[in-house]
Amino acid sequence: MKIAFHTLGCKVNQYETQVMRESFIKNGYTVVPDNAPFDIVIINSCTVTAESDRKTRQTLNRFRKENPEAVIVLTGCMVQAFAEKSKDLTAADIIVGNTDVAKIEKLVHRFLQEGERIFEVSDHKRTERFNTPNIKEFAERTRAYMKIEDGCDRFCTYCIIPTARGFVRSKPIADIKKETEELAKNGFIEIVLVGINLTSYGKGEDMNLCDAVDAVCGVEGIKRVRLGSLEPDHITDRMLMRLKAQEKFCPQFHLSLQSGCDATLKRMNRHYDTAFYRDLVTRIRNMFPDCAITTDIMVGFAGETEEEFLESVNFAKEIKFAKSHIFAYSRRSGTVAYNLQGQISKQEKSNRSKRMIEVTNQTEKEFLESQIGKTVSVLFETNENGFSEGYTKNYTRVKVKTETAHSGEVLNVKLISAKNDYCIGEFV
Repeated sequence: MKIAFHTLGCKVNQYETQVMRESFIKNGYTVVPDNAPFDIVIINSCTVTAESDRKTRQTLNRFRKENPEAVIVLTGCMVQAFAEKSKDLTAADIIVGNTDVAKIEKLVHRFLQEGERIFEVSDHKRTERFNTPNIKEFAERTRAYMKIEDGCDRFCTYCIIPTARGFVRSKPIADIKKETEELAKNGFIEIVLVGINLTSYGKGEDMNLCDAVDAVCGVEGIKRVRLGSLEPDHITDRMLMRLKAQEKFCPQFHLSLQSGCDATLKRMNRHYDTAFYRDLVTRIRNMFPDCAITTDIMVGFAGETEEEFLESVNFAKEIKFAKSHIFAYSRRSGTVAYNLQGQISKQEKSNRSKRMIEVTNQTEKEFLESQIGKTVSVLFETNENGFSEGYTKNYTRVKVKTETAHSGEVLNVKLISAKNDYCIGEFV
């Protein structure tokens, strides 16, 4: 039977889709694109914003309209966080939470045998252990993501993810090493470690994130190790020193900011202030001179005044992020912030998003210009329109004009100019 996958949301979701893909292939299914004829489709949902939920419902209804006879499976964070609402989405034949993605192939088999609609969403428990199976491939990627942590117990006032993902749990080091060896054997040379709260890796156990990095770096064939999003207040000088000692470590630090205003950070229940964040960035840049600092910034949080917004804008200007993801606050039922006073209008949130994007686009431009003249190693991923494209260790996007395909190769390139969001280089 032909099966398709449609993934919304973060790198963890992409990893879990790969887990499901390998499970179905192992059991004789043929994977096809989601725009090709299929017998079964799995939608892996996101719920980080209300827009994410809307996109999930829209995707579900589109697939049902275009494929009336297909079996449709809805899973992921939206299902887990809003189980009862998800149950009412009758366009889905199977609705299952993300507590155990390994169950989905068996549930599809059961549905094909019995033909009765399935709804299974189990609550996360404190005793739950990391149970996501290892992968051997990563479809259509040069870099492979590896999920090593799940869950979050930070309880930021705006965030529904602790409900969707449960408490912190970590992948054993032995499993990390085994999975890395499989990925290396299949040709992957860069691994990106990801998690829901990656810097909480090893919490309550005798290990930490640096141990995971060391395990991946120790596998022959792996040339690069990169980290996903990081919580600033979990990063210590000891951690930075251990990362610096690893030649394979990629010095891109995605430090989630959310706001550059202390009053807003406090309402968000973030566990740091701007002084801490500024000091951390300074220490990282001193230790990793060629690093990139990237971030997420939320605008229009409940109670954010114009003055607070301008504080955040000025902080973004000061830090000079290499790249920023700007998004408007999304009100989520089940969170503390849902009932906070001073909710901002959609129009004003849109206005602030545009203003913040204008500032961070400028800092990105300045960062790219600062890279001109450097000779760097680039892992090439695609070849289109006469250009090979890839990324440096600090995640600068690079294009080189060439008639030869270089996908999967790491080559030295001199950066000669900067465009809107990438650099032009030439082979050394």
